[in-house]
Amino acid sequence: MNIFRPLTLLSDALTYRVFALVPETSIAEAVHFFIEDTLKIFLLLIVIIYVVTVIRTFIPPERIRSLLSKRNPVIGHALAGLIGVVTPFCTCSAIPLFLGFLEAGVPLGVTFTFLIASPMVNEVALALLLATFGFKVALLYIVSGLGIAVVAGMIIGSLHLEHLVDRSTEEGGCGCGKSHQVSWAQRFAFAGRYTRMILKRVWWIVLLGIGVGAWMHGYIPTDFLARYAGADQWYAVPFAVLIGIPLYANAAGILPLVSVLTEKGVALGTTLAFMMAVTGLSLPEFLILRRVMKTKLIVLFAAVVGAGIMFTGFLFNSVL
Repeated sequence: MNIFRPLTLLSDALTYRVFALVPETSIAEAVHFFIEDTLKIFLLLIVIIYVVTVIRTFIPPERIRSLLSKRNPVIGHALAGLIGVVTPFCTCSAIPLFLGFLEAGVPLGVTFTFLIASPMVNEVALALLLATFGFKVALLYIVSGLGIAVVAGMIIGSLHLEHLVDRSTEEGGCGCGKSHQVSWAQRFAFAGRYTRMILKRVWWIVLLGIGVGAWMHGYIPTDFLARYAGADQWYAVPFAVLIGIPLYANAAGILPLVSVLTEKGVALGTTLAFMMAVTGLSLPEFLILRRVMKTKLIVLFAAVVGAGIMFTGFLFNSVL
């Protein structure tokens, strides 16, 4: 059963009846893609962000700090990765969470595992991948992203680089994940405010990503990109990672491109590596982290995570 079938029918009506576009033309395909993906992605964004935010009110950062600081390193890495997957704290909380974890006695490597897993493997990307590519790809995405976070955190932790962290930054943040919500009404109200705040921040990024994807869907020949970024091109994955680093977008904005690139013949591993680089190695994240750690540690972090993403891209290309 296709739960998005009503959105497809609505997109058909708008494209071919309201706008009176001729079926199977480039402009009609581009417009239909834009309408359907806009409806689908914003619906998923609203529902998923709202539900996850309600869940987050039960898991405040101070509770996570206490939980991770009392575990042995191996269990701590695995637990930090899982918590990072299910608790996608906003960017404004990255610095206070990072410092708060360290001050609570959470090892540096475990802290990095959380820091990597939280943006790279998130609920929006998972839902969109599940709806677009199915259960197998979504599961591989979770396993690979979590694996990258755990291995990268263990590598960084084994190097004992705590001296490269600047602990002088004052803790602050937006109050996300605070435990003051005590009633269901307050939890729902907080989730509503947070959902509106996130939509105000990312709506234009999402529309831009969908727009680019719609243009590619309608006007790029199916075999054009396959010639240069197919699974048999060894340089495709590293190149996709390098392109993704300077970009800034969330998973909802970049996934329409993943869908179209795959449809046009680009190997799935290459497109997912691109998405992971955008969400897990973005330049804005580096600029934020520069406030709390030395450049040497940021470069090491980027190198280890980048290598993990490229390995995942090659793995996906060989398996799928």
